Amino acid sequence: MDNKINLSFEEMWDKIIACDQTYDGLFFTAVKTTKIYCRPSCKSRKPKKINVAFYEDMQEVERAGFRACKRCQPEVEHSPHAQLIKTVTAFLMKEYKQRLTLDLIASNVGISPYHLERLFKQETAETPRTYLDKIRIDKAAHLLKTTNLTILEICFDTGFHSPSNFYKIFRRLKECSPTEYRNLQWKEQ
Repeated sequence: MDNKINLSFEEMWDKIIACDQTYDGLFFTAVKTTKIYCRPSCKSRKPKKINVAFYEDMQEVERAGFRACKRCQPEVEHSPHAQLIKTVTAFLMKEYKQRLTLDLIASNVGISPYHLERLFKQETAETPRTYLDKIRIDKAAHLLKTTNLTILEICFDTGFHSPSNFYKIFRRLKECSPTEYRNLQWKEQ
């Protein structure tokens, strides 16, 4: 099964700056100067952006000559369900634009919807739906920062089918409206 994710360098950089553990196992941060690689959630001091490379596969980063961080231990699976959760999160990140239901997600990994929701919540502290909302809002925030697309275009491009739902979830997760977010980003540049 293909677990590749489609995140730009900037999106991955944002995840490591935020120490976002929901992306652990989906990609690894390699620091060229120290030859160490970490999870996105590693609490170690952040390297300079120019010294960072990202890898989606642990074997690939190790073949490139990097060794595992002793602090976050990216080579250690911390849960027996880690691979299942990684598969589900990669599927959500790849298919976030589609109309996804719990049944569809569960059938993709071959378990019951109830069991998937329970395991996912146990491992990530959120449901697949809230995780999907976070992915979509992260993508929307990235588009607001980097494009001139209208907010309505971004709403539909990130998989939302209702602008009111998009605004509600965006405000809940980013604590401002999409317009306010875009205006803040333009001021910072």
